[in-house]
Amino acid sequence: MRHHLFRRTAVAAALLGLVLTGAPALAAPGVAPAAGSTLTAGTNTPVKVTLTVRGPDGVLFRGKIRTKGHDVTPATGGTQRCDGTNGGAHPSAVPTPTAALDDAARKRGFAWDGTWYPSFEDYFVQSIKNVEGGATAYWNISVNGTSTPVGGCQFRIHAGDRVAFTWTAL
Repeated sequence: MRHHLFRRTAVAAALLGLVLTGAPALAAPGVAPAAGSTLTAGTNTPVKVTLTVRGPDGVLFRGKIRTKGHDVTPATGGTQRCDGTNGGAHPSAVPTPTAALDDAARKRGFAWDGTWYPSFEDYFVQSIKNVEGGATAYWNISVNGTSTPVGGCQFRIHAGDRVAFTWTAL
């Protein structure tokens, strides 16, 4: 059991490190906002996005969520900031994918959990609706069909975006 936990933690840390170092946090995300969305630099105005959570056996959640960047609290506790200012990604608070997941979980009555990595100022999502990533899979975050180049507390989302957390086998 202890070896499995160490292996799982090592895999999670390695994946998060790859995601968060794959592109500079200050770089433009490379995903254009959805058509018709309004860009106002540095705002934390609530946006409505479509959030989909897809597990190994199909869709676990799909719905429209109104969200903005805010402090989030996963199932095991440990409230942390998740507003796009994480890791210096944005100069002021903005809506983020993980904040959208947290809002959906609170409003629709399901749990999510993740490990907070202080050095990245971001979460590695480990479970959603009791579906674990474990040692053989992870929760990939994408916006408008493209994996985010930074963590879910660093990436800015816009009105109309399609945000997805997808269980992905290693």
